[in-house]
Amino acid sequence: MICSGSRKDFHKHLQKQTFESETSDSSEASFQAGPRAVHVLPEDTSKAAPASSDFDLRSLQPDPRLENLLRHVSAEEFERQNEEARRTNRHAELLALYPSVDEEDAVEIRPVPDRPKEHLGNRILVKLQTLKFDIEIEPLFACIALYDIKERKKISENFHCDLNSDSLRGFLRSHTPSTDLSTLARSAVFSVTYPSSDIYLVIKIEKVLQQGEIGDCAEPYMVLKENEAGKTKEKIEKLKAQAECFCQRLGKYRMPFAWIPISLTNFFNVSTLEREVSEAEGLNGKGPTSEKRATLLQARRLSERSLSTEDSYPVSNFKTVSLTHSTFFKQEGDRLSDEDLFKFLADFKRSSSLQRRIKTLPGTLKLEISPAPENLGYCLTPELLPVKPFPENRSRPHKEILEFPIREVYVPHTIYRNLLYVYPQRLNFANRPASARNITIKIQFMCGEDPSCAMPVIFGKSSGPEFVQEIYTAITYHNKSPDFYEEVKIKLPAKLTEKHHLLFTFYHISCQPKQGASVETLIGYSWLPILLNDRLQTGHYCLPVALDKLPFHYSIHSPEKVPSQTPPIKWVEGHKGVFNIEVQAVSSVHTQDNHLEKFFTLCHSLESQVTFPIRLMDQKITEATLEHELKLSIICLNSSRLEPLVLFLHLVLDKLFQLAVQPMVIAGQTANFSQFAFESVVAIVNSLHNSKDLSKDQHGRNCLLASYVYYVFRLPDPQKEVPKLGGSAALTESRYYTFGRTSAVSVGSKLLQSRVISCSNPDITVTQSAADEEVKNIMSSKPADHSSSRMSFYIEGTNDTPGVCANPRPSSKKHFHEELALQMVVSTGMVREAVFKYAWFFFELLIKSMAQYVHSIEKQDNVRRSRFSDRFKDDITTIVNVVTSEIAALLVKPQKESEQAEKINISLAFFLYDLLSLMDRGFVFNLIKHYCNQLSNKLNSLSTLISMRLEFLRILCSHEHYLNLNLFFMTSASSPASPSPSLSSQNSSSCSSFQDQKIAGMFDLSSEYRQQHFLTGLLFTELAAALDADCEGISKVQRKAVSAILSLLSSHDLDPRCSKKEMKIKIAALYLPLVGIILDSLPQLHDFTISDARSGKGRTGNPEEEQESAGAISQNVALAIAGNQFNLRSSGTSLTSLSYRQSATLGPDTTRNLLICFLWIMKNADQNLIQKWIADLPSMQLNRILDLLFVCVSCFEYKGKQSSDKVSNQALQKSRDVKARLEEALLRGEGARGEMMKRCRIPAGNDRSAGLNENLRWRKEQTHWRQANERQDKTKAELDQEALISGNLATEANLIILDMQENIIQASFAAECRDNLLGGVLKVLVNSLGCDQSTTYLTHCFATLRALIAKLETISPCSNRLCIERPLSGLLLHAEQHPLSQPVHRRRGVPCPESFLWPSFGLCLSCTEDSTCGRCTPAEYSLTGVIYFANFYF
Repeated sequence: MICSGSRKDFHKHLQKQTFESETSDSSEASFQAGPRAVHVLPEDTSKAAPASSDFDLRSLQPDPRLENLLRHVSAEEFERQNEEARRTNRHAELLALYPSVDEEDAVEIRPVPDRPKEHLGNRILVKLQTLKFDIEIEPLFACIALYDIKERKKISENFHCDLNSDSLRGFLRSHTPSTDLSTLARSAVFSVTYPSSDIYLVIKIEKVLQQGEIGDCAEPYMVLKENEAGKTKEKIEKLKAQAECFCQRLGKYRMPFAWIPISLTNFFNVSTLEREVSEAEGLNGKGPTSEKRATLLQARRLSERSLSTEDSYPVSNFKTVSLTHSTFFKQEGDRLSDEDLFKFLADFKRSSSLQRRIKTLPGTLKLEISPAPENLGYCLTPELLPVKPFPENRSRPHKEILEFPIREVYVPHTIYRNLLYVYPQRLNFANRPASARNITIKIQFMCGEDPSCAMPVIFGKSSGPEFVQEIYTAITYHNKSPDFYEEVKIKLPAKLTEKHHLLFTFYHISCQPKQGASVETLIGYSWLPILLNDRLQTGHYCLPVALDKLPFHYSIHSPEKVPSQTPPIKWVEGHKGVFNIEVQAVSSVHTQDNHLEKFFTLCHSLESQVTFPIRLMDQKITEATLEHELKLSIICLNSSRLEPLVLFLHLVLDKLFQLAVQPMVIAGQTANFSQFAFESVVAIVNSLHNSKDLSKDQHGRNCLLASYVYYVFRLPDPQKEVPKLGGSAALTESRYYTFGRTSAVSVGSKLLQSRVISCSNPDITVTQSAADEEVKNIMSSKPADHSSSRMSFYIEGTNDTPGVCANPRPSSKKHFHEELALQMVVSTGMVREAVFKYAWFFFELLIKSMAQYVHSIEKQDNVRRSRFSDRFKDDITTIVNVVTSEIAALLVKPQKESEQAEKINISLAFFLYDLLSLMDRGFVFNLIKHYCNQLSNKLNSLSTLISMRLEFLRILCSHEHYLNLNLFFMTSASSPASPSPSLSSQNSSSCSSFQDQKIAGMFDLSSEYRQQHFLTGLLFTELAAALDADCEGISKVQRKAVSAILSLLSSHDLDPRCSKKEMKIKIAALYLPLVGIILDSLPQLHDFTISDARSGKGRTGNPEEEQESAGAISQNVALAIAGNQFNLRSSGTSLTSLSYRQSATLGPDTTRNLLICFLWIMKNADQNLIQKWIADLPSMQLNRILDLLFVCVSCFEYKGKQSSDKVSNQALQKSRDVKARLEEALLRGEGARGEMMKRCRIPAGNDRSAGLNENLRWRKEQTHWRQANERQDKTKAELDQEALISGNLATEANLIILDMQENIIQASFAAECRDNLLGGVLKVLVNSLGCDQSTTYLTHCFATLRALIAKLETISPCSNRLCIERPLSGLLLHAEQHPLSQPVHRRRGVPCPESFLWPSFGLCLSCTEDSTCGRCTPAEYSLTGVIYFANFYF
């Protein structure tokens, strides 16, 4: 609810407050270097001569003259000037200075799920810069891929790269008629979802086929060098000429040559990853520490493309690294398989002995590895599609390489991807007597049996066309049973038929040129149909090889089951499987799951014209059995494997919701699948929540389901006439589509706005259409533009639901929201239990469907009461009642069930929260009332009851129109009525009834208030109940209650729509009863003076000083301030000594939050109203307010940014020296000044503390209330910023307290209990002066003191002057206990220390004339000196 981002740079506009505890070292040095010589002061002969140690103030430099300081002004004018000065340069937003609310209590924050987007793991960018050997005689080709040796799996597709020079590339000019730009890439982006130390980047190097074994071909590279002259140079030229001949003749055939592994351990530091992810989750508040390790795997499995680095988990901290390798491993002709490669890599990781067992080739490989940037320009997807930004002025693009994760990745399909990977593995021609030894396989993707039917859908390699019709495997010289390592990547057509198949043609390649002989000699054929029973074939196959030309219609049969032919087909080894192959698909079209396949196929048969019977895998389904089979498939959906179910989750749910509302006509009868579809949805929701591999948010919502509801869901298509099934129409569509809903839009992306801002402008007249802007917000379809995201085609559909939905559906048709509510009501057994266990999903579905329904039939302008049917309202009432009963039942069960009850309670609150934007609000208020009553009747635990209702109400009060819902109720005679049709009927301030009611009643939580301000009244009722309760676990509930109020006030303070003063006054009027609740809880508030003493605030290492520096004003100080004749309600000022205080039940944080709420109300409320309220209060209530202000002073004392342990002893000693010299100078004088000092040193009774006369440290060197270990990880800039904000908070809080004291002072002079109240006021002032205060506050505080004394002088008779002098003596007594530690006269705009001695120098400060004027007595100007001394000293 609080948008912290809007206050990110708030501190930059704050004014630095100057505190005496934070003076600079230069000031201290200049003070210490000041003159210490004492000169004799000229005095009357009747006075004793000063000692040589007298304090010479004349030697000090005078402060600048303060104009008009002694000018006589009336008390009223002086007060007016003080008030104007206090009101200037004040912070309008108090809570902007206050620390943000703990997110642990912020249940009203409903996280916005991540947008559905393409899965991307941890990405690294690999750039190949150089690949060459010591001699350059022929073109070489690199193929790069990632391998995980622990999982023994290849985890990426191949990246082909050509780093040859133009001259060498010219050798192959005859074989490469065209070269596409995409094949010239030399840099690739690899993605790794599960990083580990076992991942290797393997670079395989191939060369053009030539005669000889691999070892023979590699021999020149091992012995010759380019820079050698003589015969060596001639050999190199000869080899180069031979290579050119081979390239011209055999340029399209390649052979393995060398390879090199590169470990990525340093780039994927798993230990660092786990630590960083744990820290990130800890900062985000994702549950206990024990769960953080478990969520590491979830974070990886759900890793998705992020638009900013802040959204993704940190994976690798490495910087760009350039690697250079000078050794290559020679490829072994009989060890080319992946199994052999994994053995090599395992040996390579264990030891370096691999280099001694395998021959190496000298060469140079330079590459650069770096983290892939988020927005990598000029990049191509694995399908060779450009990714924005894609400039046109680049020569070589980057290629994204598709990952093959070692485990499942649970991210739904959001892009179209339809790729097939073919891996020829082994061919066994060992028993064939023919001389076929240099064997290659030509692989083609065919759409028919004619040779011209080869489709150009095979991705080409480097330096060639993007797509080719055929591709050849690498050749192992003279090997009848070769292993293959080729990867053939195919772009599958969107629509496949029975004619599509893979054709494998086997050839023997003649390396030696023979006159009249062809290079290729046909050996045999094999094939693999792409579809089997209308399903994509993937997996491992061992195919037979036919020696003869294939017969007609061979492609519709598998090679193992070809029917008998005439003449018969000749097979290698009698039709045995001799060719091993693996086929894998990465497709968003083909489900590759039996249950999903059956479900989609049967749904397709209902939606399209098909002829029966239809074939589904091994069975035939007739029209008569269609309904039964479809129901079975719906029931069995939950039995699907989790990964394909998640991959096609969006489409599965869409189909089920369509079946739920659209009756189907099958065989002339209407079939209703609503119950089956609903139960299947419930089962899927239950499975997704129970999976440990899927993540959840802070409210227990499955992230995949939350994302579906928020972005993907839309109302099922309008019901249409289903064509009669079983007709003779031709089969128009033989197969379902899983990518047909590309128009799915992200409906509801702005729903968060109704939670970020909790209030709206009460002054705005809200019309019907304006009130229902909420519907438009919910219906908003597109999030912010993210041009670099490949989600653009997914979310950039229509802006609203399709136009066909705009027409109202006939009333006889089902509406989705009504059907969903009905199914929730009538569900039974395990289904019902699961529905309410995961109620959040169905609640959000209801809300989304209701909003789209209102929008689609254009009911947003209708009266809210007529938007939905009465039957639907009854169902909603039943659902709320049942869920409430379920919550109450779970709360009496064990702890695990109680946690589930809390989640359901939050879900119900959000549901009613959303209903306030759509339905009649009076109806929703009745639901809220029934919830509260029902929960009260069924729960016995008071703390549990209050806690549940608090969380419930906190969510409701975070509504955008919270203020409108509370400020504009004017009818109090009955229960709250709905503000429908709009909120525009009332536009008057809640303060408008000031004249009609007693002002004091506005500060009470009355029944009338609860009726007029329904939600706020409920919240205040729970707060009061929590503060009054005294049971186990109530402290946590009290913290929740206070935090809820603080969160609301913070939202108002940070809302720009509520920034006007008039608006703040009206809002503050809504919270006036909170003042009465806080005053009633005064005995329960935390005593900060006691806590400071116990925590050792201001300790310096001396136990006695630690005890004496507790900071509380002693009983004698309070008596001296008030005067002995004042009848104080307590002899001391500690809260623990108050007669009405029983025990402290609130913690310091809870008390601090509660007090800041009180100060916020006092700051923003109508000051005339506050003055009238204070004027009407009895003395006892005013005293309670003064006690509350006293607590506020100690609570918001500035703690500084330095720890007390770091305060120098030198500064402490200097403070004592200054105090001692000032006291000595004062005691040498006579009159009121000297008498006061003497009285301060005389024990006043047995109750006087023994340590009163000891030297006590001033309480300005106090540590911050936070623990020291919290500061160790903060930088100096952060500490300075924190001190800046806390300093402004302390200043503003004390100025608010000062404003309240001014109001009480005015009220006290009009009351008969003036003496009692003034004593309390002075006590608060002294407490504030005893705290570390800013010069801004001290200026206003001294002005208040002067105004108070001036007013006392005008009304006090001369004979009773002690009523002024005694409080001032108390001030001085307190000053003695808390002496200055810094030379404050250099920073204050108040009289300097010399002022209090001016009467002794012969000056009269009462009339500013010489002491011989005769109009002022010595007592008068002595008293005046004390006043100015008090002004300075604090």
